[in-house]
Amino acid sequence: MLLDDRIRGEIQKRLSGLSRPVTLIYFTQELECPTCRETGQLLRETAELSDKIRLEVYNFQLDRDKAEAFQIDKIPATVVMGEKDYGIRFYGIPSGYEFATFLDTMLAVSRGDSELAPETREKIRAVTKPLHLQVFVTPTCPYCPAAVRLAHRMAMESDLIRADMIEATEFPHLVTKYQVRGVPLTVVNETVFIEGARPEPQFVDAVLSALDGSTSEESR
Repeated sequence: MLLDDRIRGEIQKRLSGLSRPVTLIYFTQELECPTCRETGQLLRETAELSDKIRLEVYNFQLDRDKAEAFQIDKIPATVVMGEKDYGIRFYGIPSGYEFATFLDTMLAVSRGDSELAPETREKIRAVTKPLHLQVFVTPTCPYCPAAVRLAHRMAMESDLIRADMIEATEFPHLVTKYQVRGVPLTVVNETVFIEGARPEPQFVDAVLSALDGSTSEESR
């Protein structure tokens, strides 16, 4: 068991705030993925703490149609769904500081409310092209949850936005590809690189800068 009785009690209290059902769709392949077993166990233990959480488990190779439908290209991968698929993904185990982000995301999709500022929502409503946000994190980074939270909340506001948490140590090939030197690092549409955690207005403006076709930091 990964969660002791004290932690389970705290999580259960937190999850009592779930207003509507949440579905966790987990893609795994334990023989090929060193962290998949532990990730699956963490998801199962968490799902047991609320009757509003449903966990579905799929094999990344055997259930290719399902993986493709959710645009899953690496494992372990967890989709967090509320009444719909908001495009929110966790790649890697959501442990350490990111476990709190994981719980926060479930509560947000359960409410169906991003809680972003009205000005932010207005900017996101104007988005007409796809945006893909990849937020690189590590479990020990105290600043990473803020970046992941904002990315996931933006995805809740637009069907054109997908937002991934990527646990950097589990995907070294992506760390090399994007030259991740520190976390959090948010990669937007392969062109904009946002280093560090930023307040909501600045983060959103930096993300939306990817739509003008330029590279920045914010480009490399």
